[in-house]
Amino acid sequence: MYLEEIENDICMESDKLECKAMLNRDDVVGWLKSIAGFANASGGVFYIGVEDKTNKLIGFDRKAADNERNYFNNKVNEHLTPRPVMNISFIRYEIKDNERFIIRVNVAESSVKPVILKYKNVPSIYMRRDGFTGGATYEEIIEMSIKSSRSQYDVQISDVKYDPKDFSTLERFYSEHNEGKKLREKALGSMGFFNEEGFLANGAVMFKDGYSEGKTEVQCSVFSGLNKGSERIVTINRFSGNLIEDIEYIMEFVDQRMNHTIIKKENERINLDSYPKRALFEGVINAIAHRDYYLDGTQIQIDMFKNRIEISSPGGFYRGEKIGKTYDLSGVISKRRNELISSVLVMCNVMEAAGTGFDKITEEYATADEKHKPYIFSSSDHFTLVLPDLTYDKGVAENDIPEITFMPSKDGTEHDEKVLAFCYNQARKASEIAEYLGISDSSYLRKKVIENLVENGYLEKNKVSRSTFYRTNRDVVAKI
Repeated sequence: MYLEEIENDICMESDKLECKAMLNRDDVVGWLKSIAGFANASGGVFYIGVEDKTNKLIGFDRKAADNERNYFNNKVNEHLTPRPVMNISFIRYEIKDNERFIIRVNVAESSVKPVILKYKNVPSIYMRRDGFTGGATYEEIIEMSIKSSRSQYDVQISDVKYDPKDFSTLERFYSEHNEGKKLREKALGSMGFFNEEGFLANGAVMFKDGYSEGKTEVQCSVFSGLNKGSERIVTINRFSGNLIEDIEYIMEFVDQRMNHTIIKKENERINLDSYPKRALFEGVINAIAHRDYYLDGTQIQIDMFKNRIEISSPGGFYRGEKIGKTYDLSGVISKRRNELISSVLVMCNVMEAAGTGFDKITEEYATADEKHKPYIFSSSDHFTLVLPDLTYDKGVAENDIPEITFMPSKDGTEHDEKVLAFCYNQARKASEIAEYLGISDSSYLRKKVIENLVENGYLEKNKVSRSTFYRTNRDVVAKI
């Protein structure tokens, strides 16, 4: 059999496709450089278990494919910096009634370049071109560095002329946050809002009245439960205006949908909102100010759940550490990604002149218990601020549902991935799994889904008192 027989959408362009029958343990650089080369170029697809040049399927049995995937992941983590954005999947096929698998790795173009391959303490930079991967030239390295550290998008000059009549929204916003003062054209000019010829910077264009292009798109969603995976979506609203309108739209969207309640504390009646307005505002301002505006087709996402709100912005912290998840908001250090946009927001008195402004969020949640502490998680392509709902007694549990990767189970179902993710961090009862999936606690769920995963070694089954609990076997299921 050949790759074309099982992959309908296969990309046959040689500069986008690479196949290996298996990963060479004796020449790790030989295949790792292909991954680095794809990431430094425009991306590509890397197949493992497919003969090079002929595209003949070699494949692996279930256990060998899982081992090959784990070896691949370990070597990428060990030798490539930063880790490229990749999607790893298993493709199943049968030959002579035997189950076989190949591994498909979709490698995205890295937003942070160059991706460096370091082997035996020797760093190297590779580039994919004309169907081959080779060492990057001096000119290519310079170009990659420019694109990565690239002059910030917002300070580059556009072809749009400055007209003071086009910024009434910005003028109003400035006045509202500066005790009625009037915005001076001289102040805008001194910060690089427009150049000597009167052309606006890209960041300035996004403050213009009537601006509605994709660079400023936001998506606001409300979910009925605690996660996106299985809960009913109550609302999804998309909006794209100028940056001031974005801020005001998000604030109004959340204010209209969050809880406003009154509690009694020590004989005193206290107004309590789901999210302190000041903390929410700081989170929104941060998302606007630190968004990567180079990333087309993305949006700031506001996701409201029963117990929290998540504010996500495209692009990791600019030249900052990839912090994963942290409750230490005050310790987050990131340089400004958008100098002009940040300067305008500072001038409008809605952003700190130095720092991220997360200190204010910490202050607003200072009296909250551990279950209601805000936190941040960041990766190479986005960062997310999580504000717990102060009116939801249970707070935000630690057992977040992770993203996972695993070999497809024999006789598997469409529910397998959600079940394994749900049971990854915490053992669950069948009734809890059913509720999470949004289906009935039926014999089908218990026998065809849960017990099948148990029999194939994906779920571990334990009985506590009269209740049976299921937990994901981490030896065969990996967290991404």
